[in-house]
Amino acid sequence: MSKVAVSSQGKELESQVDPRFGRAAYFLVVDTDSMDFVVLDNTQTRGMSHGAGIQAAEMVSKAGATALLSGVVGPKAWSALEAAGVAIIQDARGTVAEAVEDYKNGKLKTSQEPQGMMHTNQAPMGGGGGRGMGGGGGRGMGGGGGRGMGGGRK
Repeated sequence: MSKVAVSSQGKELESQVDPRFGRAAYFLVVDTDSMDFVVLDNTQTRGMSHGAGIQAAEMVSKAGATALLSGVVGPKAWSALEAAGVAIIQDARGTVAEAVEDYKNGKLKTSQEPQGMMHTNQAPMGGGGGRGMGGGGGRGMGGGGGRGMGGGRK
């Protein structure tokens, strides 16, 4: 028997997987053999300005989950889950039941690194290689004050 925690938008196996880990409304801790499950209420983290992922990681590990199926897991929550020995599978989709079946059938692979602070459906940020709006290549436009120009003859 293994227990898998799934971030969920609702309290049923037919609920959609919540793509957010730390601020997911619920976690369903599912027995992969019997499909029996326990609901963990995570709604208290929605108003938190920070620390939601770490708190959720603690809740999941205390529930005895050996794996987590979710969308995006940030770096702090990742570290907490890894320290607790919970395998992390990101990019889980569909209903909770579908995600658990995909996990059982080997269709979902353990992730190797957190996805950071990105939101789902957001492209990664660039590396800052753009040139910006102006290269500073102007001609100076004065500033000499008219003194010392021309040098004169003797």
